[in-house]
Amino acid sequence: MEKSNYFAHETAVIDKDCNIGNGTKIWHFSHIMSNCTLGENCNIGQNVVVSPGVILGKNVKVQNNVSIYTGVICEDDVFLGPSMVFTNVINPRSAVNRKDEYMRTVVKKGASIGANATIVCGNDIGKFSFIGAGAVVVKEVKPYALVVGNPSKQIGWISEFGQRLHFNEKGEANCSESNEKYILNNNVVSKIG
Repeated sequence: MEKSNYFAHETAVIDKDCNIGNGTKIWHFSHIMSNCTLGENCNIGQNVVVSPGVILGKNVKVQNNVSIYTGVICEDDVFLGPSMVFTNVINPRSAVNRKDEYMRTVVKKGASIGANATIVCGNDIGKFSFIGAGAVVVKEVKPYALVVGNPSKQIGWISEFGQRLHFNEKGEANCSESNEKYILNNNVVSKIG
């Protein structure tokens, strides 16, 4: 394990060959398995499992009781809410070994996933999207999309600041809290200015 300036609670278990960034904190009873990469200034809550080969970018916040399985990549500034979970096999069976069938899931920069949500493997989560609490994601989520429910469906758009966006007839929206400006064109949101 490459040593850096991070904090790990005495009850945390960190396996060999992990790369943990400066300023990262790993709390009570969490298990960081081999060959993981945790970027700088991450916060790993209590009772979190990070499986082999997982990659977390900088400033990723992982709340209590989260399971991050092999095949998951979280880019910078991702928020993973309490007790949310990823999967990595589409058709698991106890008696069938499918370790060679793990699917990849990428959570793009700035995305937030709410408490108790489930992300079915192979479905990427777009940048700055927001997954509501308890949602079950079974398909790709667009950047800036707001999705809820089981199965999840998109009910709107959300800013990088975390405010719901309301587009006018020209396809323009402003985030009143941050003064960010957005445009909606062909069902794709872009930040402008």
